[in-house]
Amino acid sequence: MRSWISAASGALFGLGLLVSGMTDTAKVQGFLDLAGNWDPTLAFVLGGAILPMALAWRLAARRRRSVTGEPFPPMPSQGIDGRLLGGSVLFGAGWALAGFCPGPSVAALGWSGASGLTFVLAMLAGMLGLDWARRRLPALA
Repeated sequence: MRSWISAASGALFGLGLLVSGMTDTAKVQGFLDLAGNWDPTLAFVLGGAILPMALAWRLAARRRRSVTGEPFPPMPSQGIDGRLLGGSVLFGAGWALAGFCPGPSVAALGWSGASGLTFVLAMLAGMLGLDWARRRLPALA
């Protein structure tokens, strides 16, 4: 059951990214170009995501187990540290330069061609590289 719920949720998420324009790199870069020809349309997409997520967090806080009967993972840390800031800067820089972030890049793999595939491969290499570095450099863990 969990696999079906995960697949349906992923498909719905991917469809939402496609319909909202989040997989269009030019639209994303236009949204991030505050000093140039700014395109505010994705602000409505991002803003529209806040209400359902806030509701989901409130509902989840009242439950002990998920719909599938499994316990919820622990709440993420509320602290702001160097890892969070560094990751945010890297994420934002990559998003602005490539026009992709992880979810939309995977959703766009079917039509984005070599540039989308290159981004996903580079993203996976970065994830594996960080995992490798964390095992060898305790300060990164």
